[in-house]
Amino acid sequence: MLAQSKTRLAFQKREKGLPMAARATERAAPGATGAGAAPAVRRLVVDEEHAGQRLDNFLLRLAKGVPKSHVYRVVRSGEVRVNGRRCSAEYRLAKGDELRIPPLRLAQTPARAPAQMPAILYEDEHLLALDKPCGVAAHGGSGIAFGLIERVRAARPNQPFLELGHRLDRETSGVLLLAKTRRCLLALHEQLRTGQVEKRYWALVVGDWVNERQHVRLALTKRTLAGGERRVFVDPSEGAQAHSVFELCARLNGFSLLDAQLMTGRTHQIRVHLAHLGFPILGDDKYGDFEINRRAAKGDFGPRLGRMFLHAHLVGLAHPVSGAPLRIESPLPAECAQWLEARDPSLRARLQHE
Repeated sequence: MLAQSKTRLAFQKREKGLPMAARATERAAPGATGAGAAPAVRRLVVDEEHAGQRLDNFLLRLAKGVPKSHVYRVVRSGEVRVNGRRCSAEYRLAKGDELRIPPLRLAQTPARAPAQMPAILYEDEHLLALDKPCGVAAHGGSGIAFGLIERVRAARPNQPFLELGHRLDRETSGVLLLAKTRRCLLALHEQLRTGQVEKRYWALVVGDWVNERQHVRLALTKRTLAGGERRVFVDPSEGAQAHSVFELCARLNGFSLLDAQLMTGRTHQIRVHLAHLGFPILGDDKYGDFEINRRAAKGDFGPRLGRMFLHAHLVGLAHPVSGAPLRIESPLPAECAQWLEARDPSLRARLQHE
């Protein structure tokens, strides 16, 4: 009895701080050896906080540092069981589901993400809105060890739940929503899926934009290039429908500042729509005009601009839990504001009052 109690206590200590179910129904079997090894067999019961989460996402958070390929392999092989049965990685967990999780060993002790907390634009017990800087990925992966979410978790080690509500491209700055409870996350995802969240961006494009307001409906599809890089293309026959609305804010002698509103949320949607129309975003290293980008970085058009000029300046929504209306805004970053002021000193003030 004493040995069993010690095993249970040790298991609970190992699991402290992980986004797992409320209780373990059986022992953690011995046999995990070596530095960084995960416990052997784990049997968990899903609580309300984790109900609705995909099985693969649950396992990836539970087994930080374990290669994704290994996690998906044990799911496909049936080593992971839900209520005694095989399940796909896309299965949505339900409260009371009993999970059997096999040994998940780390190839090496994972490095710790550096703590980083960007400027907070809004926070309550359910929702956190951050001012994401340019050049920081929203999450790790694809050669990026740590994204913003991993850095924020490191800065908030006592926060039991913290997940991205949506995503921004690495080179896009501005409002980024994080959920502090699963209830908030599920409700936020539902609002995003049904188009109830207002998302507006400032985009500086190359060229003289014509229309004061223009709806763009161009279907988009993802493709992998020969070198392995993924790009998005306009494809009316096979692409997913994508809808953007662009409003002209100012013409700036060969450039135009636009307010872009996303009506759908496809990958790289604003960037690809604008490039396809012949108005690439200044500084866009995937879909932009590379020669003009190079000249902008040198300072040929005013102050040097070494980033993509795309900034998520506004998110409007009903609070995912309380339903209260929220309007979360992010000021234009200094390097972008300085570039605009050099062209039109009054423009920055006008944008702040719109």
